[in-house]
Amino acid sequence: MKIGPGSDPRSAISAANADAIVVRGFDLCADLIGAVSLTDHFFLLVTGRKPTDGQRRVLDATLVAIAEHGLVPSVQASRMTYAAAPEALQGAVAAGILGCGSVILGASEAAGLFLVDVLAEAGPDDSALDAAARSVVGRMRAAKRPIPGYGHPLHKRQDPRVGRLLRVAEEAGMAGRHIRAAIAVEGVLPATIGKALAMNVSSAIPAVLLDAGFPVQALKGVPILARTASLVAHLVEEQLRPIGFILSEHAGKAIAYDGPAPAGFVPTT
Repeated sequence: MKIGPGSDPRSAISAANADAIVVRGFDLCADLIGAVSLTDHFFLLVTGRKPTDGQRRVLDATLVAIAEHGLVPSVQASRMTYAAAPEALQGAVAAGILGCGSVILGASEAAGLFLVDVLAEAGPDDSALDAAARSVVGRMRAAKRPIPGYGHPLHKRQDPRVGRLLRVAEEAGMAGRHIRAAIAVEGVLPATIGKALAMNVSSAIPAVLLDAGFPVQALKGVPILARTASLVAHLVEEQLRPIGFILSEHAGKAIAYDGPAPAGFVPTT
């Protein structure tokens, strides 16, 4: 990525004058408000075009699939931040999103780039998908890199969200080569790495989105947008049924101190 001043100081996303607001070429008030869903609007903002019915259905399904995930670290960070600073809802939401990385929320982007690599190696022939999957997986294993989007600590046999997302894509007429590549990877894993790993939702999401024409550059934005909705819900509950300080207290009890201490000192927290 280039660092420094840009050479083309323009943007194609929005503009306004005294009478109108234009978003991606559409009059916000006349064409969009009350006429499109948030999913439609998100797709339009990212791609510059309105989604087809199939694209809308797939994107909507992925947002629903990844929004809520229980008391994961991002939710705990958000709720504890709100407990400490209840005047700053936005800060608590941001605290939950800042941990978007390779383990939480960012895995879909990594899996999407992985599927793109498999398809690039396979070329246009689907009969080459298995060989391409073995080759890319083999290189990742040699580099001691995990295979993104496969395996799950709870859903070891099958992530239930995967089958549903793939069915939605099929029903919407959006299933294509990225899904086939994801399935091919799952099939070659036992022989390539020595054990079976089921496709998880972090692979299914980019597979269906990329087949639906969603840009790879925006993949991480899907779980970020979805999880923001969930964080707001957790923070509303935090106001009504606060557990932020309980989470903090339990962390203190769960982690033992093993550093130096004065003679006779016995830690209680």
